[in-house]
Amino acid sequence: MNGTAKRSVVSVQFAVRISFWRSALPITSIRKETVNVAEISLSGAPILGDVHHDFGACILAERTDIALISVAIPKDGRKALSDKLKELWELSVPSAMETRHTNKIRAIPMTVDQFMLAFSSDGTMSETDAQESLADVGYTTLQTDAWVILELKGSGAITALERICPIDLDQSAFPIGSAARTSMEHLGACIVRLEADQFWLMSARSSAQSFYHAVETSCRWTAS
Repeated sequence: MNGTAKRSVVSVQFAVRISFWRSALPITSIRKETVNVAEISLSGAPILGDVHHDFGACILAERTDIALISVAIPKDGRKALSDKLKELWELSVPSAMETRHTNKIRAIPMTVDQFMLAFSSDGTMSETDAQESLADVGYTTLQTDAWVILELKGSGAITALERICPIDLDQSAFPIGSAARTSMEHLGACIVRLEADQFWLMSARSSAQSFYHAVETSCRWTAS
């Protein structure tokens, strides 16, 4: 073995020994730092900032006090679910275009085997309470934060809706208590008639700003 080769072997052996020696050293301390972390408190906020606009002939406002739970009817489970609704709230499963309601809660039809429960979120009953009450008879999903609810009321409400809603809103065709899936300015929506000139207009949270703009614009244009 020549001198260059010997020096290479010695260098490798030395490096291996140094590496082994370093890896065998015990870790005696870990560097620590003092960090000041701000205490952040999170709270819920209205989707549209709790808007309330009086146009004279009608009033448009965001309903921020309504909790929503979707309920899907299990196969062959309609009677059991209906019986439970009656037991809990004197309520029944809604028909295709007609809501059911008591003083506490409203059932809004969405599809053939699914409806929405809408009730005040004032603390009397929570979303969790409603879901737990129906756990054995239906499939429930929390929907409060997935929808925006606008309430439109006043003598000019129907005139404003006629510009953007293709549904016949005459009371003979769409009486009090009716509900329907529809579209408003190409946005999917649900409309519920609470009184002759009072409506809930519901749409997905993701398009809340566009939905509000469409309804607000129609109210503004028909107010004069």
